[in-house]
Amino acid sequence: MTLIDDKRTLRSAMLAWRGGLDEADRRAAADGLLATWRHEQPVETPAVVSGFWPMKDELDIRPLLVELVNQGCQIVLPVVVGKGQPLVFRAWRPGDALEAGVFNTLQPKASREALDPQVLIVPLLACDREGWRLGYGGGFYDRTLAGLRTRRRVTAIGVGFDAQLVDDVPHGASDERLDWLLTDRRACAFV
Repeated sequence: MTLIDDKRTLRSAMLAWRGGLDEADRRAAADGLLATWRHEQPVETPAVVSGFWPMKDELDIRPLLVELVNQGCQIVLPVVVGKGQPLVFRAWRPGDALEAGVFNTLQPKASREALDPQVLIVPLLACDREGWRLGYGGGFYDRTLAGLRTRRRVTAIGVGFDAQLVDDVPHGASDERLDWLLTDRRACAFV
């Protein structure tokens, strides 16, 4: 099998697993993630922190985003500009209206200020104990992290359900490692 095939196989398995979770498990995981963040405090605040608006059956990080705003952080959300391009991050505050983006995402309006984050909270399908992350296959976060890391120190924190920590994530030369993984039950630092 090729690297693409290996990633596709793991991606399918993780999407199927995550799709089978019930609403009570999802709510408990969101609460658990917030508790893990509070316990670990993986970054100093305040900071410019990129989050993401959860879609479909992703772990709901909105309670964490509100917590970070309460700690004085400026939250930014990702915007897909185009295929093969890095993400742009626009300012967001709780209560701000969002608009439809690419891939059924929700994002801040174009009129909102674009900022480079110091901390990126990154969605994932799987992560291994070395910090390799499996995303949805578009390479947006890998390109973005690679570009940001040439300009400044940034911290990439993957977030997911605890079962998304797996033994091995297939990875290649263009993949970027995470600095942290936070789940509803644990934290792993890869630095």
